[in-house]
Amino acid sequence: MSTARTVLETEERQALRAAVAALGKRYGRAYMTTVVREGNHTDELWAEAAKLGYLGVNLPEEYGGGGGGMAELSIVLEELGAAGSPLLMMIVSPAICGTVIARFGTDQQKRTWLPGLADGSLTMAFGITEPDAGSNSHRITTTARRDGDDWLLTGRKVFVSGVDIADATLIVGRTEDARSGKLKPCLFIVPRDAEGFGRNRIDMELHAPEKQFELVLDDVRLPAEALVGDEDAGLLQLFAGLNPERIMTAAFGIGMGRFALGRAVEYARTRQVWKAPIGSHQAIAHPLATAHIDLELARLMMQKAARLYDEGDDIGAGEAANMAKYAAGEACVKAVDQAVHTLGGNGLTREYGLASLITASRVARIAPVSREMILNYVSHQTLGLPKSY
Repeated sequence: MSTARTVLETEERQALRAAVAALGKRYGRAYMTTVVREGNHTDELWAEAAKLGYLGVNLPEEYGGGGGGMAELSIVLEELGAAGSPLLMMIVSPAICGTVIARFGTDQQKRTWLPGLADGSLTMAFGITEPDAGSNSHRITTTARRDGDDWLLTGRKVFVSGVDIADATLIVGRTEDARSGKLKPCLFIVPRDAEGFGRNRIDMELHAPEKQFELVLDDVRLPAEALVGDEDAGLLQLFAGLNPERIMTAAFGIGMGRFALGRAVEYARTRQVWKAPIGSHQAIAHPLATAHIDLELARLMMQKAARLYDEGDDIGAGEAANMAKYAAGEACVKAVDQAVHTLGGNGLTREYGLASLITASRVARIAPVSREMILNYVSHQTLGLPKSY
């Protein structure tokens, strides 16, 4: 562990990082590629991470969690990723859904969901993206209307991860304000077996254990208690989940970048073409050093975002989380590209496990929000420039 990281993190977080790294090493990239090839899910790793308390490290202790925050949960995902076996559903289930329910859920919702999310026995998916809305959450057309004491939810969602293994999906819909007639974002817990709740798998070039789905909600009837939080809280509740999503996506990208860089450094240290290892040549060494610097800088911004979020500074965390996600996405793509290039032809073989990351690394640039939308956010919100849209 680097000196800088030791200074920045408490002894407890250093110990967590080391323990998760040891768990990841026992599984590694070979486990992940086998799971994908056989069409399975990461059940064994998920169960062991849950048993050790890593999945719910951010959730309240009174509900079986670790009592930590995004700082701890991001460490878990980063270290699993650095070992080559990241758990994408950590971004969705404990980070987004667990955080939203812990902050805004009713006592009954907390008792029903948080213990299971913490020990891994329950999993939740998260549905926000729509075919026609893209990154514009203000254009969401999935609507909820009252029918007596119930809600009727209608709409479509796309690119929803892990719906096939999730016990429920936290759906972002919109309700009509009786006073203004305007639509406001609201969050609903939709059980996987709810009538009218259909799913279709999206055929992806991305090879991952977690599958992507399109959801169709056709007048899905939900009881009043399916609504999470206050009907009037709107964007506050939504961004309480989106900021952790960005922080964890940064952790996902940093971990993947570290894995790729580690493989490349090991190869460059031992591979000889002429009289010396190829890593002794600056044309090989300098790009790898640059990739390392970029990943370290991205981690610093991620740590800042996690700290601000855990301290309750939602506005400051929003800015930092977007920057962290941007930096990590760029660093991840560049690290993977340089790693593959360092190995040459070997970088495209299954033996070294890097070629599949060329596609996977793009996820950190694209999801959950594109780098261009983050640049829009920073130019408008941070720099005070006029909006372009």
